Amino acid sequence: GAIRQWVDFQNQPDTEDEDGNIIKTENFFCVVDLHAITMPHDPKELSESTLASAALYLAAGIDPEKSKVFVQSHVPAHSELTWLLNCITPMNWLERMIQFKDKAKKQGESVGVGLFTYPTLMAADILLYKATQVPVGEDQRQHLELARDTVRRFHDLFCKGNAYKKRCKQAGIPSRPPFVEPEAMIVKEGARVMSLTDGTSKMSKSDPSDASRINILDPPDVIRKKIKTCKTDAIKGLEWDNPERPEATNLLNIYLAVQPSRTREDILEEVQDLSWGEFKPLLADAIVA
Repeated sequence: GAIRQWVDFQNQPDTEDEDGNIIKTENFFCVVDLHAITMPHDPKELSESTLASAALYLAAGIDPEKSKVFVQSHVPAHSELTWLLNCITPMNWLERMIQFKDKAKKQGESVGVGLFTYPTLMAADILLYKATQVPVGEDQRQHLELARDTVRRFHDLFCKGNAYKKRCKQAGIPSRPPFVEPEAMIVKEGARVMSLTDGTSKMSKSDPSDASRINILDPPDVIRKKIKTCKTDAIKGLEWDNPERPEATNLLNIYLAVQPSRTREDILEEVQDLSWGEFKPLLADAIVA
């Protein structure tokens, strides 16, 4: 869903401000290898997956003539700005982050500080480029709100009054605030894809079980096997939004996400009376297609 938005957004025309000045649309797509090392990883595999991710961006339709694609660690300013933002970010802001709580439970006492300050690095990734719109999954909305809070806090602390204007004048730079509050771009349907082995947990690359997720590079036979063996329930028929049936909602969301021209109503009409054994092949075919 996110990459589909990226491809669409890079093709949008430039806009004009209220004074008629052209605002050129710029697109930055970053392979976030610094984020990846906040979780247990193999350095060799990380290097390979970083290049593979960049290649997937291009294969999915990101055009280097229209967009900038780069590796996060290749730009030192990401780490430098992260440290500056860490120094002004209250710890209780980071303690509220749901993703940290969930992953810290799984890692136990071995959890690293990097995972705790992950949202600050994400804020730096965004603010460094004065990004106005950020394509993220639903699970990242809280982190984006923290980035917006960070902008306001930084401006309140350092960018007000005559002293700030004087510093800017001495440095020969404009006195307008340095950062922009970003807005989220989120796919409304299927934005949060859950695990194939647990419909209440997010599908994640960091899950130890490869069967819990569908990787972009999975061949068709692997995808079909994962769908065939994924967790379901004993109830015949499919339905959305029943809290007692999280796997049903998740698999229907995936079915809808890979067929963006269809609606919930259309899909329910097709599959609501099917058994899991009848529906799973349809889902696998739709994903592979």
